[in-house]
Amino acid sequence: MSGAIRNAALADLPGLAARHPQAFRRLPPSRLRALAITVAALALLALSIWRLELSPLRVFAGMGQMLHFLTLMLPPDPGSWTRFVQMLQLLAETLAIAFLGTLFAAILAIPLGFLAARNTTVNRVVHFLSRRALDGIRGVDALIWALIWISVVGLGPFAGVLAIVTSDIGTFGKLYSEAIEAVDRKAAEGVASTGGNRLHGIRYGVLPQVLPVLAGQVLYMFESNTRSSSIIGIVGAGGIGLMLSEMIRTLEWPAVSMIVVLILVMVAAIDALSSRLRTAIAGTPSGH
Repeated sequence: MSGAIRNAALADLPGLAARHPQAFRRLPPSRLRALAITVAALALLALSIWRLELSPLRVFAGMGQMLHFLTLMLPPDPGSWTRFVQMLQLLAETLAIAFLGTLFAAILAIPLGFLAARNTTVNRVVHFLSRRALDGIRGVDALIWALIWISVVGLGPFAGVLAIVTSDIGTFGKLYSEAIEAVDRKAAEGVASTGGNRLHGIRYGVLPQVLPVLAGQVLYMFESNTRSSSIIGIVGAGGIGLMLSEMIRTLEWPAVSMIVVLILVMVAAIDALSSRLRTAIAGTPSGH
């Protein structure tokens, strides 16, 4: 019986295709590309897991050692009052590195953001070169920039500030350009209709719209750089990172946990403050 039904269906195949074209439609090129990308991503995932020898069993086997380290780190203890004061000084230095680096990068990236945005750039060549320059700067991690600047200006917080500035210029430039491209162009067109030139359109039509967005991005990056400046100190770029690495090398685990607690408290405070400021900025009219 099933064979007869199959033969009848094969005999009426052209009619079935005419009545149900969606069932016989070939995969469109877009679906084929998506399928190929999915297969390639899964293959890359499998290759990465195999090549890097990722194994959950190794993680579970090391949990006992992790718990042992945690017991060694508790309770947090700086060791002496003098060292605790030094920790606070280095923590303040870390915060200063993050603040100055973010501030200088946010200011220097403003013209680059306008040059990299399609609606405010000079021409396509400048737009392309600005985008590629920002991509190149952003492609180098802040830790690598710290190593470069240490070889240029020497050890210390100045190298840390320069590392944050250099790394953030690429990030801010990209974020600025995307925010500028997303603005409503009617305001700039209105300025142009009253006789204003292109610079007037940018000043009075674009800038008031993007300033709250840019300010929110700066606050978020300041919060992120507070953590980054703790890391770049490990290579000698100032801040509390160098002391943290020294405490780890000398196996002074209570002091390590004390430094970690201080960093967490600082990051939490910066996060709470920046969240309040972002909320306040978001509620401010763009014309003010």
